[in-house]
Amino acid sequence: MNARYGMVIDLDRCTGCGSCMIACSAENNVAPTPQATPRTGLTPMLVRKVSNGMQGTARREAFIPIACMHCEHDTPCAKVCPQQAVEVDKATGIVMQMPQRCLGCRYCMTACPYHARYYNWWDPVWPAGMEKSLNPGVASRMRGVVEKCNLCHARLHSAKEKAAAAGKREIDAADYVPACVEACPTGAIHFGNLADQNDPVWNEAHSPNAFRMLARLGTEPKLYYKSKEAWVRALAEPSTARSSEVQHG
Repeated sequence: MNARYGMVIDLDRCTGCGSCMIACSAENNVAPTPQATPRTGLTPMLVRKVSNGMQGTARREAFIPIACMHCEHDTPCAKVCPQQAVEVDKATGIVMQMPQRCLGCRYCMTACPYHARYYNWWDPVWPAGMEKSLNPGVASRMRGVVEKCNLCHARLHSAKEKAAAAGKREIDAADYVPACVEACPTGAIHFGNLADQNDPVWNEAHSPNAFRMLARLGTEPKLYYKSKEAWVRALAEPSTARSSEVQHG
């Protein structure tokens, strides 16, 4: 049976610390770009701060980590790409981005309803000595291509290699954990196989407080959220969102 890897993020646990963003950048060799702005930065995982729009003691705030939703059905970015640089892996459900094919037209960015794709404006440059800390399993990308979360695909490859070396066909779930999941200090991000009803993440995705962003579009995202707060769950549809601002740290 093919896997369907995805996440469930508990927004009641998320503190907006940004550890997931830092871990994502380090894992995927995202070079520091001091000249970047909120519009030109490369942030495959971006934490947004939202509020209920109230003032004084009635005001409530929360943080929402946003990454590629890995849409299952009618994947918008894949449908518009003229270069076939976007592909949904049938074996894993992961929406892959292939920089070797990307020509930087940014149609996919326009098509993505979640604004979870980023254009790489600069060739990667690292401060002296920092190149020693790069992840050897992830190739750096040139400027002029679109990037996004790929659920730390290099870690999946490593898990497959480990399983093959042991003579196994299936990977050990403990060997494939994305960097953001591993780095979250509050355990707010849970990862697993949504196609396996025995996987804890399947149960969380089907809990009463679980929801998906823009579910009405029918893209069937594999990134779920959950919250006990009704106003937070209401943010899944833009018509009910009252206020939001980007949190960059």
